[in-house]
Amino acid sequence: MKGPAVHGPDDDRRVEFLDDLDVLPDTTSDEGALGWGDDVSEDSTSRLIAERPPHWD
Repeated sequence: MKGPAVHGPDDDRRVEFLDDLDVLPDTTSDEGALGWGDDVSEDSTSRLIAERPPHWD
């Protein structure tokens, strides 16, 4: 019975990196408004202005 095969160091192996390969998205679908059950057609600017703390006025 033979022992494990011995290979050369990894430094000799050429590895090509593909920068355009998108492994995971930056934002998943459940992180957005639709994932939280919010209406995506509504602009949140008016809501944020209405919810301003009183000390900001």
